[in-house]
Amino acid sequence: MSTLSDLYHRYGQSPWLDDLRRSWLNDGTVERRVAQGVRGVTSNPSILQKAMAAGSAYDDQFAQLAKEGCSATRIYWAMAITDVADALDVLRPLYHESEGGDGFVSLELGPDLAHDTAGSIDAARRLHTDVARPNLLVKIPGTTEGVPAVRRMIGEGCSINVTLIFSLPRYADVMEAYLAGLEELAASDAGAASLHRVHSVASFFVSRVDTEVDRRLAAIGTPEARELQGRAAVAQAKLAYRLFRQTFSGPRWEALASRGARVQRPLWASTSTKDPSLPDTLYVDSLIAPDTVTTMPVATLDAFADHGTLARTADVGLDEAEDIWARLAEVGVDLDDVGRVLEDEGVAAFAKAFDQGISALEEKAAQLAAR
Repeated sequence: MSTLSDLYHRYGQSPWLDDLRRSWLNDGTVERRVAQGVRGVTSNPSILQKAMAAGSAYDDQFAQLAKEGCSATRIYWAMAITDVADALDVLRPLYHESEGGDGFVSLELGPDLAHDTAGSIDAARRLHTDVARPNLLVKIPGTTEGVPAVRRMIGEGCSINVTLIFSLPRYADVMEAYLAGLEELAASDAGAASLHRVHSVASFFVSRVDTEVDRRLAAIGTPEARELQGRAAVAQAKLAYRLFRQTFSGPRWEALASRGARVQRPLWASTSTKDPSLPDTLYVDSLIAPDTVTTMPVATLDAFADHGTLARTADVGLDEAEDIWARLAEVGVDLDDVGRVLEDEGVAAFAKAFDQGISALEEKAAQLAAR
């Protein structure tokens, strides 16, 4: 078996690919990645914008849609949905083979909805209707306004990837929304029979936490602060995994599980190492445990497949993780502010990528019309 297959079969963690390109769907790359051990695919506005800007794979569909008079925004969504639907079809056999445990592809709402609860609910419904595949995960950001949208969609029986989670308090809110949504679904007409069809992951971002915390530690500049550099992200993620295990246990969860409900798995996102002085598989090696997902960009996935370390690590060294977290506060890092800043930056980054993608499509349409 491959390293990626071992990660799942021996340690219960599902490796997903954090990238999607039409050229990979056309040339069989996605199928080969699944054969290698990849069990799901994630995308976001940045990934889709880069894919659409590269090569000629989208030219025929773009030209047809532009000829029909579609706006750049409509063209973007049509091309994105085509890619995701095709990827979902590739992973559908894995979805059935795993009895709905894996084989998912994620498609994110427009970033302009990150602070719009009602708009997010409407858009998530439309995407589930338009794509119409059981292994679709619609991505809703875990913002203050996104969390109630998550609850509503789970309550309606829709599968959701909650993204852009950067802090333990917000992660607790996300899990509560999932549980409350399941309880609403269970209480609805025929809802209990649908519990096992609902899937959700909570995308907890990792490396960006070190980037922001390390910047603050460097500014503090004391020996105690410097000694903590490169350690915050893994420590927080380990504490998040403990919170997950605590939340999905006990009478409340057991009442739902007995009716077929599935846990909302933590998904470790932002797993590429930004600091070149750190090991390139640090954020994968350090966070392996059952009932988790790790989504990796190509370079990180290939690095882990080549020289990653297979061992259960996410719930090892919790005392040290607690100590690191406490010491960060002691040296002057405002951890609540770190979470707020990273959430704002994450939303802004996706909005910028989306806007750049739309602008590029508008320019391309203008060039096509001028010919």
